[in-house]
Amino acid sequence: MMEINSVYKYIDNKEERIRVIYIIDKFTYIVNLDGATSMPRKELTETISQEINAEELILIKDPFAKIIDEKALSELQISKRDSDWEVILKYWFNNREELLEKKSRNMMFEQISREIGISVPKVKKLFSRYWQRGMNKNALLPDYINSGAKGKERKLAINKVGRPKKTNYHGEIVEGINITAEVKKHFQVAINKYYRNNNKLSLKEAYMFMLKDFYSDIYIENNEIKNKVWDIARIPTYNQFYYWFKKDEDIKKDITFRESEKEFNLKHRELLNNSKQETDGPGTRFQVDATIADVYLVSSLNRNRIIGRPIVYAIIDVFSRLIAGIYVGLEGPSWLGGMMALDNMLQDKVEYCKVYGINIEKEQWPCEHIPEIIIADRGEFEGYSVENLINNLSIKIENTSPYRGDLKGIVERSFRTTNEKIKHTTPGAIQKEFRKRGDRDYRLDATLTLEEFTRIYINIVLHHNSKIIDKYPMDKEMLEDEITPTPLNLWKWGIENRKGRLKTVNREILRLNILPRGKASVSRAGIRFKGLYYSSDKAIKEQWFINNKVRSIEIVYDPRNMNKIYIPFDNGLSYDECYLTSTCIQYKDCLLEEIIFNEELEAELKEKQMKEQNQNNIDLEKEINKIVSKARKIKEKDIDYSKSTSEKLKGIKRNRSIEKAINRENESFDLKEENRNKKTEIAEVIEIIRPKDLSQENKGNNRVMEMIKRKRNEKK
Repeated sequence: MMEINSVYKYIDNKEERIRVIYIIDKFTYIVNLDGATSMPRKELTETISQEINAEELILIKDPFAKIIDEKALSELQISKRDSDWEVILKYWFNNREELLEKKSRNMMFEQISREIGISVPKVKKLFSRYWQRGMNKNALLPDYINSGAKGKERKLAINKVGRPKKTNYHGEIVEGINITAEVKKHFQVAINKYYRNNNKLSLKEAYMFMLKDFYSDIYIENNEIKNKVWDIARIPTYNQFYYWFKKDEDIKKDITFRESEKEFNLKHRELLNNSKQETDGPGTRFQVDATIADVYLVSSLNRNRIIGRPIVYAIIDVFSRLIAGIYVGLEGPSWLGGMMALDNMLQDKVEYCKVYGINIEKEQWPCEHIPEIIIADRGEFEGYSVENLINNLSIKIENTSPYRGDLKGIVERSFRTTNEKIKHTTPGAIQKEFRKRGDRDYRLDATLTLEEFTRIYINIVLHHNSKIIDKYPMDKEMLEDEITPTPLNLWKWGIENRKGRLKTVNREILRLNILPRGKASVSRAGIRFKGLYYSSDKAIKEQWFINNKVRSIEIVYDPRNMNKIYIPFDNGLSYDECYLTSTCIQYKDCLLEEIIFNEELEAELKEKQMKEQNQNNIDLEKEINKIVSKARKIKEKDIDYSKSTSEKLKGIKRNRSIEKAINRENESFDLKEENRNKKTEIAEVIEIIRPKDLSQENKGNNRVMEMIKRKRNEKK
């Protein structure tokens, strides 16, 4: 049903907007809202209704509807509005039909013009404004808001615009220059070049550099290039420069270029939401982070030895703020520390606290689950171990940008609270960043061992889990259930009333998926990893070391104890245990760092001896060449060039027998000490001439004996 003063829009190509100003019987009177002036036109009500039903004419919001504060109007605006309103009251309500009908409207306008003393066009404009803008008193307000073309830049001529300048101390009036598109370009270039960078020049300095670049003459004085700024009447003023800077100011861009994008995101970005909006119950998101505690600890073996500051990991449920897992130790910040916190996340907290002499009930620390999403830093939570969490345990990892601790605001706030408590109560705590000369070194006050500090941190966690959270965004349902916003209450309420995403897995399976992975090679000597050799029941049963079909396998290891490595199978849900072979038993109970250190030490020692080794190799080659050269010279004297190659190669076996007999005589032992220094007496040999019919073998032996005798004579 149409109503008077309702606004419709045609959805055809014209997209005309109309206002219904009156309905009489079968006719409806409308005006066009988009013309400068618009007179009423008459349409059949049935036609308008059909167009509305066919959705060719759509009801829209009145574009001129507004709430105007009377206090904000000037006296002139009120005076003109009230004056025009008197005309509307006098003629519109008394002569409505004459003003609506086209035939009588012009005559009515002329009558109004004569009676109130204004021109006919002004009368038309007055009624047109009334009909177009809502048919109420404020529709007659003058459009002063459009004066000066707010938001639109003027097309400047030669003459100076703006407020006239005051006279200077010489009594002269300096007009200055108009800020044209070219001048604004100079402004923009100077701002981008000198202001928006990490040199952090002031706006005044940027203005001075702009004058040097665009509004000065270059000259040379004493072989030095200088700039002379133009007369003040030819340059833009600093106020003009500042005005256009503020007009086109981009705060985000300025901070990003002058500081950094990280600085903007950390300290200046808009804060329009909170972490809880991204969760729908416990276990949806866990935040994990590490910090170095502000306290120095001592050794458990000797309390006089200071071991430095411990690493504290915390995992917090975003929805309830419950601390789901912790690690206090000396590992990290690294994957090992994060791995220990994840392991504690699944641990029975009653048993965990009992190890440190703290007795609690299950309800005091109920979390032993894994979440749907873990929000972490990029460092330790990037790598293949994280891929196992994603692929095998369906945990999504969201890594924050570098230096964006604000993206993990909940766990960061927890660390600040922890360090504040430590500073006030713990000996050896860092009291201030810089010590004055003569101040006592707070590190000397260190008293607690790692175990004792862990006990303190557990108590801090238990206190946090039962503490009321300030400014927690409570839901309507929580208020209806009269829930006090403590982590334990929110955790319990969320599990009962919200779609929590808590899951649980076997702790051994979690460990198998968070331990570091590596590649091991298989050979007859065993499964080789990091220079160590391992064996396993499965490898022996399947004869890996004999068939040698398996060349390389993926293994899981704990770098803190290399006695065993593990071969995962069944998609990370089971494993085969490998143990050190006897050839590597010297590395039993060693850390991976120790093994790597030993290998590096061995390589370093070899490298250290390499220079001497190289010299020995060179000397050896030189000596060999010397001996060979001498032997060649001797051989050249005895070469018989009359013999053929076959003759030279003939008799190798006989020659070997002769040389062997000579060597045996030289190598024989003489057990009598007194005979060792005496010359060996050679017995006289009587040559026996044998018959010619002796065998060829005897002839060969005779030749051997002859050569032996000849050799002995040469030694005399």
